[in-house]
Amino acid sequence: MNATRPSPYRISRREVLQLAGAAAAASVVGVPAIGRAQTREMVIGGAAGHKVFMDPVIPLFEKKYNCKIIYEGTRSLVNLQKMQSNKDKPYLSIVLMDDPVMIMAMEEGLLDRLTADKVPALKKLKPAAIHMDGMWVNYQQPWTGIGYNTDRLKGGVDSWTALWDGKYKGRVVVPSLQNTEGLGVFWMAAHLETGKPLKDAQYETDAAFKKLRALKPNLLTIYTNIPQAFNLLEQGEAWMIGSAFSINTFDRKRKGAPVDLSAPKEGTFAMPSGIAKVKNGPQPELSYQFLNEFLGPEYQKITAELAAALPTHVDAPVPPGMPKSEPFVPDWAFVAKHRKDWVERWDKEMGA
Repeated sequence: MNATRPSPYRISRREVLQLAGAAAAASVVGVPAIGRAQTREMVIGGAAGHKVFMDPVIPLFEKKYNCKIIYEGTRSLVNLQKMQSNKDKPYLSIVLMDDPVMIMAMEEGLLDRLTADKVPALKKLKPAAIHMDGMWVNYQQPWTGIGYNTDRLKGGVDSWTALWDGKYKGRVVVPSLQNTEGLGVFWMAAHLETGKPLKDAQYETDAAFKKLRALKPNLLTIYTNIPQAFNLLEQGEAWMIGSAFSINTFDRKRKGAPVDLSAPKEGTFAMPSGIAKVKNGPQPELSYQFLNEFLGPEYQKITAELAAALPTHVDAPVPPGMPKSEPFVPDWAFVAKHRKDWVERWDKEMGA
């Protein structure tokens, strides 16, 4: 990505002279010179997978605010690199990134704090959706539970302890800790081993690994590739995926696959869904307007339904099939600090 983007509105000296001549001619014949307002343009960086819910809302915003939105879909770390390399002259105005990556961006001074006077929708967001005093917020709460094959487990899965039940030997699939959704089973393992509430158990790393090692006899495989895991589930070779993303499971369910997602009694987990304003990014007023609309109930209704997620605005309707209780929101700062070590330990202890 170039450090600076060429403006689509840059014109040559020759074109300036031609336009001046045309304007003068129009004046001579008495036709008023109509100066067409230059369309405002703003670039938003997000994940490629976010296009499914960005595509419907961007035209709504463009029409209402007479502007052009360019959406660059890639990965969170790539967006962070763009912000780092263009820190002195940013071209991104808004970014949608995973919460742990937001922490890195905040620590490098790449984000502007959001306040309710600029973004009034913040007043009606769930408190857990606002991070670091407004450095970034969650626009929705995708969640993880236990994905299951509806032909094999017709009643669903009511407890995370089922993953460890001996009658499911060789039928369980879990994500690697390289996958963010893999953190769900990691935290739940700590909770089941210690008996502590999730808010405390999430810091019990040794207990989590002890419980996870006990899961190995039941494992069919550990995955990093989500489609491959769902193929095993849909074909009935795997009966459960713990933990599985809501968006992946409901997307497959809508397409007719025999899968569903349970919200077990011990709880579910909120996954990263951060949005933030890039510090000194172009079009600051338009940025605040977009953030306010995107966090408001109208847009959240659209995005939450398409992403099979819980909205974070208290007035936005909750799509069908969502958990009845609030998903657990982890300490992402703790995750960002220790994730690399956890992945290395996972490879040693779970891969052997």
